[in-house]
Amino acid sequence: MSSFQPTEQRLAITCQRHPAFPREPAVLVRLIKHIYKRVHDDANALLKPWAINHPEYNLLMMLYGTEGYTLNPSQLAEAAGEKSANITRLTNGLCDKGLIERTASDEDRRKIALTLTGDGVAMIESFLPDICTLLERQTAGLRPQEMAQLETLLKKFLDRLEQA
Repeated sequence: MSSFQPTEQRLAITCQRHPAFPREPAVLVRLIKHIYKRVHDDANALLKPWAINHPEYNLLMMLYGTEGYTLNPSQLAEAAGEKSANITRLTNGLCDKGLIERTASDEDRRKIALTLTGDGVAMIESFLPDICTLLERQTAGLRPQEMAQLETLLKKFLDRLEQA
C-alpha cells in the first residue's frame, strides 16, 4: 500500500462530508508535505555521521553556493527559507561546531556577516558525494524531461504562493 493511500482515503471522506472541498489542490499540498518529510528524514539519516541535521545542511549549502561563502543573517534566512529566530539558533550551533563564523560586515560594522570556515568547507566537500548519490536516488524514477517539467510546475506554484 502506498504511504499516501491513507491520506487519499481521508480526503475521500472529507469530500463526501463537504462536497465543495477542493480535492485536487488538497492532494497536491499534502503530497508536497509528504515529499518534504521524506526528503528531510532521508537527509537527516545521511548527515548523522557529520553531526549536523537537514536545516543546518541547508544553511551550510546556501553559504557554500555564495561567492566568498558569506551572507548576512537576513540573506541566509531568505535563501534557506527559515525564520529569523530559527537562523539565530541554527547559526549559533554551527558557530559552536566551528563550521561558520560571525564577523562584523566590511560595509557596515553594525551588521553581522556569516562565513563558512575552512572546516565548514571541508565538511561540505566530504559529504557532497553522498548527497549527490541521495539526490540521484530520490529522483531516479523521473526522466530528465519529467524533472524539468516538475521544476517548471513547482516554480509556477511557488510564484503564485508568493503573490498571494
